[in-house]
Amino acid sequence: MTTNQKPDWQELAGSIGNLLAPSMAKDHPNLPVVKAEGCYYYGADGKTYLDFTSGIAVENVGHRHPKVVQAIKDSADHLLHGPSGVIIYESILKLAYELQQILPPKLDNFFFANSGTEAIEGAIKLAKYATKRQYAISFTGCFHGRSMGALSVSTSKSKYRKYLQPSWLTYQLPYAHPDDLPQGEDPAVFFPDKLEKDVEKLFNHQVTPEEVACIILEPVLGEGGYIIPPKEWLSKAREICDRHGILLIFDEVQTGFGRTGDWFAAQTFGVTPDIMAIAKGIAAGLPLSATVASKELMEKWPLGTHGTTFGGNPMACSAALASIEVLKEEKLLENAQKMGTYAMEELLKLKEKHHIIKTIRGVGLMIGIELQDPVTGKPNGEAVMEVLDECLKRGVLFYLCGNAGEVIRMIPPLTVSKEQIDTGLAILDQALQSYKG
Repeated sequence: MTTNQKPDWQELAGSIGNLLAPSMAKDHPNLPVVKAEGCYYYGADGKTYLDFTSGIAVENVGHRHPKVVQAIKDSADHLLHGPSGVIIYESILKLAYELQQILPPKLDNFFFANSGTEAIEGAIKLAKYATKRQYAISFTGCFHGRSMGALSVSTSKSKYRKYLQPSWLTYQLPYAHPDDLPQGEDPAVFFPDKLEKDVEKLFNHQVTPEEVACIILEPVLGEGGYIIPPKEWLSKAREICDRHGILLIFDEVQTGFGRTGDWFAAQTFGVTPDIMAIAKGIAAGLPLSATVASKELMEKWPLGTHGTTFGGNPMACSAALASIEVLKEEKLLENAQKMGTYAMEELLKLKEKHHIIKTIRGVGLMIGIELQDPVTGKPNGEAVMEVLDECLKRGVLFYLCGNAGEVIRMIPPLTVSKEQIDTGLAILDQALQSYKG
């Protein structure tokens, strides 16, 4: 090989640390792949891997769905780039219309961006501008992104904020975490009552409600551990916001587009926010997101107060239109409900078999498997990593979440079949059996 010959990509993969920042290159497991299709990754090692991550809740219609691929190709024949506002194009307007049909009523106006974090930034900016109030309230354990505005309301892990504490003040309240539920108490009663008391204490001692622009939350805690609150707790948050003229923001970046078995978690729980941030599953792998609110609220956010160059990219909007069509035609919301119920039933059987499993939590195909130290009951992130590695060796890719990395996320594409779930859970069973901790 001559000195100026370029390395092949597998050689590049071997020197990933010399090319990518550690914050990008040190995630798990950095599996070299050459192709993805449906529920599978095809590795550079020649092996096939069952994907139970969906690209972290992105590929809801499966990898490279033919309709999505064709929509991208067709769009590329016409437009690669907007920018919206300077020009206008069919796909962005069609997508806005189609989203109106599947979102809760009155959430009918859109600012398109590129990522979930950008959608959160837009949501917070809109709330502050529209209310002329300066403070936001979020919940301990929630994750909303890593840019400075989104980071100011993210508390899933302290390391995300280390040396980056925002210069503006936000306030945090406890999430409806099952570990905080006293024995014998009804979560549907306890957590709403607790939220009422926590908010009252906050307003009495730290900030007046007249200063609070928004309360932002994940209707299902994602990166923080796949915690599913009672719907009554979310209803209480809605009630508190209405009482004080505070805007309620739902971060549906991970829960949207069928992940919970409905189009959005707002519909699963029967609670509609004033503003919603959506992303991930929207465009089947292309970068796209949106800040969503009513036309009335959006009209309080005039030209120049927010902007984007790449947001609402025509190819991404075309992919999103195809993805929504696939979700409808293939009845993937119904499949998420059916396969989610089946997976939960099978996982509860594994819980009886493996005492290292503390609890199984799930809604639709958003399932968390929490591991513990069988003796102390403490969160067991080390076991999670060993189990994930063993599953990968056997051909299944899971991912982790939770404050201590103690939860295995199971978020397969919504196209997943019973046979694929059986295969994945059989391998998880083997991996748990092989753990010697």
